[in-house]
Amino acid sequence: MLFEQIARNKRRTWLLLAVFFILLAFVGYAIGYLWMRSGVGGMIIALIIGGIYAVSMIFQSTDIVMSMNGAREVNEQSAPDLYHVVEDMAMVAQIPMPRVFIIDDPGLNAFATGSNPANAAVAATSGLLSVMNREELEAVMGHEVSHIRNYDIRISTIAVALASAITMLSSMAGRMMWWGGAGRRRSDDDREGNGLEVVMLLISLLAVILAPLAATLVQLAISRQREFLADASSVELTRNPQGMINALLKLDNSEPMQHHVDDASAALYINEPQKESGLKKFFYTHPPIAERVERLRNM
Repeated sequence: MLFEQIARNKRRTWLLLAVFFILLAFVGYAIGYLWMRSGVGGMIIALIIGGIYAVSMIFQSTDIVMSMNGAREVNEQSAPDLYHVVEDMAMVAQIPMPRVFIIDDPGLNAFATGSNPANAAVAATSGLLSVMNREELEAVMGHEVSHIRNYDIRISTIAVALASAITMLSSMAGRMMWWGGAGRRRSDDDREGNGLEVVMLLISLLAVILAPLAATLVQLAISRQREFLADASSVELTRNPQGMINALLKLDNSEPMQHHVDDASAALYINEPQKESGLKKFFYTHPPIAERVERLRNM
């Protein structure tokens, strides 16, 4: 059951990444059709921009991410309990020992970052270390080490890059709309009297307007699938599903983190850092913890 769930989540994630590239190509085609008279040309340009974004973000420094989140690096002498748990999980997962950081915050949280296992790092809040027992801490670090082993961080980075590219292209198209590019195209279409051209024009405009929202939804779906996968993979490493369940229940009852976490970093954490209420809950990067617990109990 465990390995079936892991395989299923991997297939869904790659499917969602494929949808991301299709969406990026669709937006590029729409922009090219509206302002360049070449949908294919616009699509090629959009895919190139998305590729550049993805490559540049993949090689982003781990130190920058840790600095953005106020994390300080620790070693075996300064934080022996955390260091040894991470070391044990990395050994079981058969990955290089990641760098270890602590965030001084009473909220219960942790995350991993890095483009590959060779330059990866994990971070935990001081609140998490003070509340979790050994089994629960192993489960949380197993979750983060699984993100590293499964290359989830790279996938999440690519998703952020593609979403950023789509948003940038849509914003650029919106500014071009004010310059009258679409209006000139519409005038040409009216003179031609071609009904198909009018339909294509409307579809292209809708694609440009709705693309950022669609990109956000796909990004959320990717992040949520990776969380399910990391939960299951942590159980694979620790052989202790109850430890992961207990850790998740404590995370569910924890207070929000006190320091502000930007949207890009929020997707990295094991738990929603700010725990917003109202409509913002629909745009959480993580699935509800109750659902995660239920999946673990049904494994």
